[in-house]
Amino acid sequence: MAKRLQTTAKQAGLAPGTLVHTGLKKKQHVKITLIDYDQNNYQSKQVTATTPLKPFKDSPSVSWINVDGVHQIDLVEKIGRQFNLHPLLLEDVVHTAQRPKVDQYQNQLYVVMEMLTHNPEKNAIAREQLSLILGPNYVITFQEQQGDVLQPIRDRIRNPQSRLRKLGPDYLLYALIDALVDHYFIVLEKLGERIEALQNDIVNKPDDKTVHRIYELKQEMILLRRSCWPVRELLADLQRSESNLITQDTAPFFRDLYDHSIRVIETAETYRDMITSMLDVYLTMVSNKMNEVMKVLTIIATIFIPLTFIAGIYGMNFQHMPELAWPWAYPAVWALMAALTILMLALFRRKHWL
Repeated sequence: MAKRLQTTAKQAGLAPGTLVHTGLKKKQHVKITLIDYDQNNYQSKQVTATTPLKPFKDSPSVSWINVDGVHQIDLVEKIGRQFNLHPLLLEDVVHTAQRPKVDQYQNQLYVVMEMLTHNPEKNAIAREQLSLILGPNYVITFQEQQGDVLQPIRDRIRNPQSRLRKLGPDYLLYALIDALVDHYFIVLEKLGERIEALQNDIVNKPDDKTVHRIYELKQEMILLRRSCWPVRELLADLQRSESNLITQDTAPFFRDLYDHSIRVIETAETYRDMITSMLDVYLTMVSNKMNEVMKVLTIIATIFIPLTFIAGIYGMNFQHMPELAWPWAYPAVWALMAALTILMLALFRRKHWL
């Protein structure tokens, strides 16, 4: 959260529509991929920053332009000029700390979501902003860096029999959002495995590292919740949208996607409650462990109290203690101490204190 506030502070005092990249500076080159298709034709190619994209704005086919990297402001501005993108829209594209939302402009819809993936190296959730722009016959996507979860959509477009090849750009927008939401389930599945493993560790061998792992999961759940909750509102806005860019044929798919977002939120809330309860379980387990130690120490101290009493009496060295002169006094005292110890242990076991 602090990093987001620091990046947002870069825009303080600037005029609305001023493009300032607020994400991490990337060293990699920007990659632009163009996929143009209709029911009978398909082409996919990588283009350069100098390639004119304006001809695809009014072409009869559906065009998907994907830009990997938003740190080159001049390139974002160039694409904006070719497609007449609103300055406020471009500002949101390069400001990579947006809340998931949908904005309607003249002849365009702007959708911003967070693409969540599981980083196996760090065993944590990785976040990246994805901006989607829907036009009359095109969809433009802006990613922060190369690599995404949209490869299944590209594979489906290659298939001439797929629904994507038969329907318009609004269905492509739905398919892209659906791929993001479906990947939320994969992230939740990985998170559920980590929660299950952590629960076993809490019950079997809680230690100091367990608390850190619990708080790491809580931080990731905050990130996940902040990414998932607005998606429900976003999809509801798309359902209620009166934009002519979303046809009646695609509207039912957005309703189904809305139901999927509800399931994601419910699962995330369940995991959030589980993580919160895990901290209570951890504290309970630590307290029980402490109680077990205290119980053992108390039993040992209780057993030695009468033994210390007996040893103290016969260690006073008074002259007139007749027991000291008995031949069997020493073994008798040992027998008394052993009998008291056995009796007390039997009593503790009978009361289930042992």
